Amino acid sequence: MPGKYVEVDPGVELFVETIGEGDVLVFIPGFTFTTEVFEKQVNYFSKTNQVVVIDPRSHGKSTITVHGNDYVTHGNDLAKILQFLNIHHVTLVGWSFGCLTAWEYIKQNGIQDIKSLVMIDMPPKSLSINQDDWVEGPLDDIASLYNTYLRTPQGHRDFITSYITDVMVQKNLSEKELRWLVEQSMRTPYYIASNLYASGMFSDYRQIVEETSKKIPTLMTVAEHWAQSAIEYLSKISPNTELEVLGGHMMFWEHDEEFNTILKHFLSSH
Repeated sequence: MPGKYVEVDPGVELFVETIGEGDVLVFIPGFTFTTEVFEKQVNYFSKTNQVVVIDPRSHGKSTITVHGNDYVTHGNDLAKILQFLNIHHVTLVGWSFGCLTAWEYIKQNGIQDIKSLVMIDMPPKSLSINQDDWVEGPLDDIASLYNTYLRTPQGHRDFITSYITDVMVQKNLSEKELRWLVEQSMRTPYYIASNLYASGMFSDYRQIVEETSKKIPTLMTVAEHWAQSAIEYLSKISPNTELEVLGGHMMFWEHDEEFNTILKHFLSSH
C-alpha cells in the first residue's frame, strides 16, 4: 500500500496510506494504535472505495512529539490531512478514541466535507457522575488506572495487555497475535499515552453527536459487553444514530466479515 508523510506542524509528520478509487473512507485508529489494525477493512473496501488510513501524531510511524497529544489537536491534524489529500465528501470511520478525533474535526470544521460518520464503540462523554450514562467506567477506576499504570513502560504494557484480553477481543489470542497488538500500542511512549488517556477521558462530544446525527447518516457499532447501556443512552441523546451490536471493543478486527457487511450495508443504504 502506498504510504506518504504529511507535515501537520513544523517537524511533525503523520503517516498516511491511501489505496483504491471511489467514495472515500477515512479510518482513524484508537488510543495508541495504528493503521495496521484496519488491514482487513483496507483489503475489503479498497476494491470499491478509496480508503485512507492514518497514524495520528505520536502513533505508529508518525512523528513522536511532546506537543499536541490531545484530541483537539488531533482533530486539527485530520483537517490538514484531508486538505493535503484534496479529498471531500468523505465517510469518517473512527474507532474508540479515534471517534474523538472525528467529532473534534466536525466541531472545528463542520460537516460540509463529511458524507457520513461511523463510530466504533466510543461514548460521546467518557466520564459522568450519573450512573445511568454510558461511560468508560467509574471515575475512581479510571483515575486509578491513570495513576497506577501509565507511569512507566511496564505499566503501559500491563495496562494494554489486560485491556486487549479483557475488553478488546473475545477469543483466546495466540501469543503472536497478542504480542503484535501490544507492540502496536507500545510505539507510543507511556508519557504520551498518559496525555492521550487524560484528554480522552475528559472529552465531551454529546452535543456534536446529537447535532451531527440529525444532519448526516451516522452509525455506531457497540461491543456486546455494554450494549444495553449504550443503546439506552444513545436513544436519548442521539435517536437518529443507527446502532449495531457486535463482539468486543475491537470487533472490526476479530469479526471482520460481520463488521464489513454492516459497514457495507450502511454505506450502500445512504
